[in-house]
Amino acid sequence: MTAGELPRKIRRVVVPPVKCQGIKTKLVRFILANTRWNGRGRWIEPFLGSGVVVFNVQPERALVNDINPHIITLYREVYEGRLTPPMIQEHLTKEGKRLLTEGEAYYYAVRERFNQAANSLDFIFLNRACFNGVMRFNQKGKFNVPFCRKPERFRPALVTKIVNQVAEIQKIMRGKKWEFRIGDWRNCLNEIDADDFVYLDPPYIGRHTDYYEHWSEQDAIELASVVQALPCGFAMSMWKENKYRSNDHVPQYWHETIQRTFHHYYHVGSTENLRNAMEEVLLVKPGYETSAVQPEKKTAKPVQLALADKRSRYWVRPSK
Repeated sequence: MTAGELPRKIRRVVVPPVKCQGIKTKLVRFILANTRWNGRGRWIEPFLGSGVVVFNVQPERALVNDINPHIITLYREVYEGRLTPPMIQEHLTKEGKRLLTEGEAYYYAVRERFNQAANSLDFIFLNRACFNGVMRFNQKGKFNVPFCRKPERFRPALVTKIVNQVAEIQKIMRGKKWEFRIGDWRNCLNEIDADDFVYLDPPYIGRHTDYYEHWSEQDAIELASVVQALPCGFAMSMWKENKYRSNDHVPQYWHETIQRTFHHYYHVGSTENLRNAMEEVLLVKPGYETSAVQPEKKTAKPVQLALADKRSRYWVRPSK
C-alpha cells in the first residue's frame, strides 16, 4: 500500500499536541474510511487546524497551510528539528511550576509575553492552560482566551502526554516531503496535479467558528467554486443540520458531491435543555468515495461548548 493511500482503517487515532475548536479527532476514522486516494500525489490541507487528519493519513508528500501562523510555525519547527520533545518537556515543567506557585497572574503574564513576542513554546503552554482548549485571537491577532483556573494544570502526567504527542508527530513527519505555508487558502490550490488530494475543514459557514480571521458567506461560496473545479479528488467537512435548522449552503453549493454523514452531540450553554444533536457531513468528489457503511445514529457523550465572548468578534466551538 502506498503511504497515505485511502481508504484505510486505523487501530489508534494519532492525537496532535495542539488543541483547537473543531478538532476532528472523533471524525478521523470516518473521514479515512469514506474517501478514496491512491497516495501518489500530495495530501493538501488549506485549513490545517490541529493537523489531526494529516497526522493520521501520514502521506509521503503533503502541503499544509493555515491562516494561523502559530500552528504552522510550531509544526514546521518540529518537522525541521528546531523544536524537540526534550525542549518542550523542560519548558512546560518549568512554566508549570511557576503557574502552580503564582497562579492565574502568571498565566496572563505568559499570555502578554506571547502577544509581544510569539514563540512556539509559549504557544503550547497557553494552548494547554487556557479555558476549554479554545483558540481565539482578537482583531489585532492577539491571543485572548482566559485562564482555565487550574494552577496545577501541568502535572507530570500531562507534560509527559504532550511530549509524547510531539514525539509521535515528529516521527510521522521524519523523512517525508512536507511543505508548510502560512496564509490564504487560495495559495494552496494552484498547480494541482490529478494525483493530489485536497481535504478541507474550513470555518463552518453560519456557525460563528472563526478562530483567527473572519470567514464570510462570500468566502464559502468562492471556496465551493474553486474546489469543485479542481482536477484532483477532494473531501470537505461541514455541518449539515441540527434540531433547529439545516445548513442551506450544502444543498445550494455542494449538491453535486457525494454526502456521507456522521451524528454526534454538542452541549451549548449551561443547562441540559440546550443539549442537541449535530449532523456533520463529509462532501466527497464523485469517484473518490468508498462504499463504507454509514455509522449508526447513537447517543454520544455531550461536549461542553464555550459561550461566545461578547467582547470579541471571535466566537468558538469546542475541541471534539
